[in-house]
Amino acid sequence: MKTNLSRLIKLDRVSEKYYSPSNEVEKAALSRDEKVYLEIYDSVEAGATAQAKRLVEIINHSVETKGKCVLALGAGNSTHPVYHELVRLNHEGRVSFQKVIVFNISEFYPSGEGLPTTLGRLRSVLLDHIDIRPENIRSIDTTVAREKIHLACREYEVSIERAGGIDVVVCEIGPRGNLAFNEPGTKFGSGCRLVLLGNQTRHIVASDYKCEEAPLTAVTLGISNLLGARHIATMAWGENYAGVIKQTVEGPVTDALPASFLQTHSHASIVVDLAAADELTRISEPWKVTSCELDDKLIRRAIVWLCKMTGKPILKLTDHDYNDYGLGELLAIYGSAYNVNIKIFNDLQHTITGWPGGKPGADDSTRPERAEPYPKRVLVFSPHPDDDVISMGGTLKRLVDQGHDVHVAYETSGNIAVGDEDMMRYVMLMDGIADKFGFDTKEFEEKSAAIKEYVAGKKANDVDSPDIRLLKTVIRQCEARTACQYIGVKPENVHFLRLPFYETGAVKKGDLTQRDVDIVKKLMQDVKPNEMFVAGDLADPHGTHRVCLDAVLAAIDELQGEPWLEDCYVWMYRGAWAEWEIDHIEMAVPLSPEELRFKRNSILKHQSQMENAPYLGDDDRLFWQRAEERNRATAKLYEDLGLAAYEAIEAFVRFRQSQYK
Repeated sequence: MKTNLSRLIKLDRVSEKYYSPSNEVEKAALSRDEKVYLEIYDSVEAGATAQAKRLVEIINHSVETKGKCVLALGAGNSTHPVYHELVRLNHEGRVSFQKVIVFNISEFYPSGEGLPTTLGRLRSVLLDHIDIRPENIRSIDTTVAREKIHLACREYEVSIERAGGIDVVVCEIGPRGNLAFNEPGTKFGSGCRLVLLGNQTRHIVASDYKCEEAPLTAVTLGISNLLGARHIATMAWGENYAGVIKQTVEGPVTDALPASFLQTHSHASIVVDLAAADELTRISEPWKVTSCELDDKLIRRAIVWLCKMTGKPILKLTDHDYNDYGLGELLAIYGSAYNVNIKIFNDLQHTITGWPGGKPGADDSTRPERAEPYPKRVLVFSPHPDDDVISMGGTLKRLVDQGHDVHVAYETSGNIAVGDEDMMRYVMLMDGIADKFGFDTKEFEEKSAAIKEYVAGKKANDVDSPDIRLLKTVIRQCEARTACQYIGVKPENVHFLRLPFYETGAVKKGDLTQRDVDIVKKLMQDVKPNEMFVAGDLADPHGTHRVCLDAVLAAIDELQGEPWLEDCYVWMYRGAWAEWEIDHIEMAVPLSPEELRFKRNSILKHQSQMENAPYLGDDDRLFWQRAEERNRATAKLYEDLGLAAYEAIEAFVRFRQSQYK
């Protein structure tokens, strides 16, 4: 089984020369806007391996030259792949931690039984799996009274000085540009201190540490402590971090973005994957820093950028505009602005279609989807039981209305996203009707009482009981069936796969296995679709979308050679978190005001995912609000470029199997 195929999705969008130049001269030209040493890798695994190798070299050199190495370690998610690689290298004998001293960068305050702890997380991902001496693990005392915490902070700084200072800081760049718990507004000279955690940080903590109420405060090493280290190794993975990485690396030094202080350190390095590097100039606008190989997609991106810079629609761009903004090379290739404008205008115009399953009997030479066969067997994969309507509810309705045989497959149960309060409403309903409907048995009463008792005594990190998980699963299935019925999908075409990787009962999921892939393969073989839709939303903050995509891609990989698959188009949509960039969009399905309202109503069928949904993140908008605003923004961008004005647009990118052969 091939895993993590989703990491290759962007490789057909960006030439390797822009993120992995062959020599230092080329890199110097490409990275001239970058003020921190940065390396880009095509996957998290490759980046983590490189960062871990660099850390091993520093550790070994420090131990050889002065008999020890002092590390300050953060526990953020982005550090974990690096720590896993360090564990592997330790087990292979490439590095020893016998003479390594570790200082915990930050810790929640106050600490106590049942409360989250960063040191506990560090132990679980690294320290308990390497040969470090217990006495060499140091963390600030967070059991002291609040009036003594200032003194404890000073003592912690002194203990670092006595150890000889920090050789290497290892931490992630946070989603707001924070380093450790140094949030926006932190001053350059800040030292170890007690800090108040921001709302977004607390959302992340609650998710990562599986606690309903995240701590309000923590103790952290300050910016001056981190910058005092001899080396700083930071990392960030995924497109959620693309904006903050651009600001950190190319923007000004400002306390509004603490990570920007890395620009002042001569031995700071940042390692990112291609997704996190997406907004850097050399990736998003390479024509600014080098001579480009201008393929169709890069030309489209450049023209869209030029329209934004000039405030003009495509067909009003002039030769002067191209020359003034450094795109004169296009004039040499195409002869005039008019020729370039017409080409890109037509390319974008051809992405727009009201027939997402193909228009029967029409000339499909410039349409995104084929006219034949008609009707098509369409298989829509939805990671959670509402992603289908959130991401492509309007398109789904079009496919049904236009006569296609539409199947919807919900890959996971989504049960952890049902709040206890929503579930208890149904328990009370069953209690109220049990005698009327004849299921007021002793077994039912015992189960009902056990559920109520469990919920009443449930603690933050407790995993739901099997009966509670079943109830929450059925709630989400019923909501999904209701939405599908509203859209017109036939009941027998609604499939609940319940992939095993998800069924842990906790926020942290298992690894993708062959069992998951086999379930997806069987459904594909049963339906033999002519067209598939899958979630390509890699910005999903909890990772489930990405694992579900990997399951589908692995199934496709294993089914290579099947005649039906050779003639199947696969379209990727995005969900509540982000939209495809316009230069990537290959099919744009316009929605009328009435269709957008229909989409909203289909989302609202998922009642458990409204105000009480526990994973809305730091964005206060509800899912239907996010979806509408995103779809309207896409339509507005098309309008600004001089194309037809629509109420909203749902966008798709085609996945091509040849990329992965």
